[in-house]
Amino acid sequence: MPAAGRGTRLGADLPKQYLMLAGRSMLEWSVQPFLIDAACRGLVVALAPDDEHWSQVRSRLQRVPIEAVGGAERADSVRSALQRLQASGVGADEWVLVHDAARCLVTPAQIRQLIAACQHDPVGGLLAQPLADTLKVQAPAERADADPRVSATLERSGKWLAQTPQMFRLQALHDALAAVAASGFAGITDEASAMERLGLKPRLVEGSAQNFKVTYPADFALAEAILGSRA
Repeated sequence: MPAAGRGTRLGADLPKQYLMLAGRSMLEWSVQPFLIDAACRGLVVALAPDDEHWSQVRSRLQRVPIEAVGGAERADSVRSALQRLQASGVGADEWVLVHDAARCLVTPAQIRQLIAACQHDPVGGLLAQPLADTLKVQAPAERADADPRVSATLERSGKWLAQTPQMFRLQALHDALAAVAASGFAGITDEASAMERLGLKPRLVEGSAQNFKVTYPADFALAEAILGSRA
């Protein structure tokens, strides 16, 4: 779980993974389904080197995750966590799930659904949602303060919104990230995109619309409402 980001789009003083939601930090909600599910044998959390908040979260967890040093980019953090697993003796062919710290609404059932769908797959896969809305392309702005305009409408059939967890074998994912590290991970926005660069085709496993990434203040309010309704 990469958790070294700042979450600046939320406009908060704290890194967003440490903001409180329904009585717990977002990071606690995100890690808990993996710690209580017997299908997951362990968890590595990649943290910023100067993280001052993790120790309080760690003290409240039922199981203590392994810690890794995160990087400036998400892919740096994931790669560091994979290397930490390798150093701890995890085999090259073991399955690894990567999950966003800001997707605090994932459930154990969704995790098990992904594992069941991908455990015999030659590549691996990810939770995702078929695109339901009409997709627009923004026209290039003539000046910086211009209102955004539409330049085209894209065909939405066959398009999916990627979610996490994403599930791949340890060595294969590490090699895929290593292959694009020299470019600064340009264009690599998730683990599946790194695997795609190698010509592989990850499996799409339909997830839930509630498994969204908390990015903006409105997302925060919706996540809190959903967690409250579950309680």
